[in-house]
Amino acid sequence: MRTLIRDARIFDGTGSALVQGSVLIDGDRIAKVALGPSAIADGDAGSVIDAAGRTLMPGLVESHAHLTWGSSVEKIYHQFVLPPEELKVAAWRNARVLLDHGFTSAYSAGALADGIEVELARAIDAGETPGPRLVPSTLERSPEGAEGVETGDVFNGRGPDAIRQFVSYCKEGGIRSIKLVVSGEDALKPGTAQHVLYTKEEMEAAGAAAREAGLWIATHAYYPEAIDLALKAGARIIYHASYADEAAADAMVAARDSTFYAPSPGVSIAAIEANPPPHIDMSAAKASAAERMELERKLVPALKARGVKILIGGDYGFPFNPNGRNARDLQIFVDHFGYTPAEALVAGTRLGGELMGLPVGEVKEGYLADLLLVDGDPTEDVAILQDKARLAMIMKGGALHKAPAA
Repeated sequence: MRTLIRDARIFDGTGSALVQGSVLIDGDRIAKVALGPSAIADGDAGSVIDAAGRTLMPGLVESHAHLTWGSSVEKIYHQFVLPPEELKVAAWRNARVLLDHGFTSAYSAGALADGIEVELARAIDAGETPGPRLVPSTLERSPEGAEGVETGDVFNGRGPDAIRQFVSYCKEGGIRSIKLVVSGEDALKPGTAQHVLYTKEEMEAAGAAAREAGLWIATHAYYPEAIDLALKAGARIIYHASYADEAAADAMVAARDSTFYAPSPGVSIAAIEANPPPHIDMSAAKASAAERMELERKLVPALKARGVKILIGGDYGFPFNPNGRNARDLQIFVDHFGYTPAEALVAGTRLGGELMGLPVGEVKEGYLADLLLVDGDPTEDVAILQDKARLAMIMKGGALHKAPAA
């Protein structure tokens, strides 16, 4: 099946200005991009979509996905851990919600049940349920007694051998990215973000075993020592890193060709703005979020200027920060980190595609046809992507998840 999208203003994902043009899709790939006055004959396609001057851009990439954190814009849960049957319903719903909001790819930052994301990824790939391309993870692994979700005795043993067994378990189960909670979390327990939950030997074993197994490592790391351990383990992505000092920042810059960074400000802003009922005490979360944002206002622009690949993705899935609001990170990057709208879009498209390890995130010949048609110009006002009604078309792999109105 060949589809022509004509008369579009194309944002190609690289940060370049919008250019009038047409795109020919053959099967699940972009076959041809004709810019400027160049034209692609309608006869080259079995179907034609008239963009009518709207913005055609790559699908968005969520780099810090928690599809099993139940809350979404469609249903809020006032409990974090759900019964197994309801958790599966929520995860399948959240996958569809992300795709409904223009996120055609998602890199998992950890799940609340073992194996559930592998099952979900297979169902999405088989066309059994709608959702983004998913790099599945397993339960967030933290040592016994540490903050985080308990992962069971088979996962919670200490020492390098236990880590190697955990990596082998993940490989056999179809996991593609392992989530290691290297730091504590002040929002849950004040004063623990500076705690380091793994030894040097354990992290070295994790890195070596993951490389041998062909798996990636995602890390929750706040303070310099945890950041250093994550980098030495060869982490593909570091989340937060709010308290990085000069040496840690230098190390992140040195690893910029292999390690991505996602500050995850969405949850911080949402916590600051949250208005919980009287019986819910969010004072620690609010204080921690305010401190982190103040530090990241300086850290993120400095790392960006030095070439670190910084991605959107903001811990969505809490009742005060539900799945479906993910595009808000784009505006946060503009408002708090000094990005232009186009730079924020690059963080949410091309750089996210690099994280996924897939030919997505650009409007480019040979790339997968994961595309959005947007009413308006997000390179001028990136906030319009928070309104799913402005997404006139959502295409994933050449197939229309949402077709433009006739």
